Amino acid sequence: MNSQHGVAPEQAEDVAGFLALMRQLKDETGLTYRQLEERAAEQGSVLARSTLADVLNGRSLPRPELLSTFVRACGAADREASWLRAREALAEPPTPQPTPPTPAARRRRIPRLPLLAGLAVVAVLAAWALTPRTSGHPTSAPPQQAVAAPAVLPTGWVRIRPVTAPGLCLTDGRVRDQRYTPLVAVQRPCAEAGPQATLLEPLGGDEYHIQWHHPDYGKGCLKALPDGPGVGLLEPMDDCTQGSHFHVEPSGPAGSGTYVLRVDGQGCAGIAGDGTGPGTEAVMAHCVGRGGQVFFVEPISRPTFSAP
Repeated sequence: MNSQHGVAPEQAEDVAGFLALMRQLKDETGLTYRQLEERAAEQGSVLARSTLADVLNGRSLPRPELLSTFVRACGAADREASWLRAREALAEPPTPQPTPPTPAARRRRIPRLPLLAGLAVVAVLAAWALTPRTSGHPTSAPPQQAVAAPAVLPTGWVRIRPVTAPGLCLTDGRVRDQRYTPLVAVQRPCAEAGPQATLLEPLGGDEYHIQWHHPDYGKGCLKALPDGPGVGLLEPMDDCTQGSHFHVEPSGPAGSGTYVLRVDGQGCAGIAGDGTGPGTEAVMAHCVGRGGQVFFVEPISRPTFSAP
């Protein structure tokens, strides 16, 4: 199929401009990430929609093979060579090594180091003394858009936060050790969890689907993976009939708004190792009902985007 697109990659003056032109090319096709992934598959190539979204919203040039697949999926195969040449022209050259200082220069700098180090220590101590003392972790304060913890489990649009790291929210991300490629559930700062939104879908009794809605990826229901390289991880499935049925059960004092997320035969969802750092993945484990297996579940306003 010949391209009718007017995007000229050679106009890019820097990496940011090149990525902007890639986004323009995608927008002109009118195709979603999912549709581009499907079109690439029809052409015998692989173009994971999550990887493409990371590239278009990132700050680095795409790999040449990904760029070629993307351009062809957009129907611009006749401009593939132009895109590759433009990318090559913008590829950053090796960073030159700084010229070592001359002996004379080193002799001039050496006497200043103790004084500069002393001044730095004094400045740090002064700043520490003037900083108000707080008992919580810097990420412990939740964002303001959620309401106070409800006395009963909310349904609909919610925010899920681990009690071990209340400034973080359960959302999508990558496994830190890269043993599994697809997006899975991890904890990240709540302010960075968008544009994805979480919805609790009642299935009867205390069972729920945990749905993720994203303006690019569409709707997915979390599934606790029972086997394979991602065993124990929580992955969103496009087909919600494959999603796990989570028993959302109260945990802690009445009205605390804290719950455990249990799946029959697979245990409870929790943050790996009760970790408190951003990016730590959620995993299934034997239910203990404490630590990283306990979550705040709070209602939020309906997201403004319209998912495909």
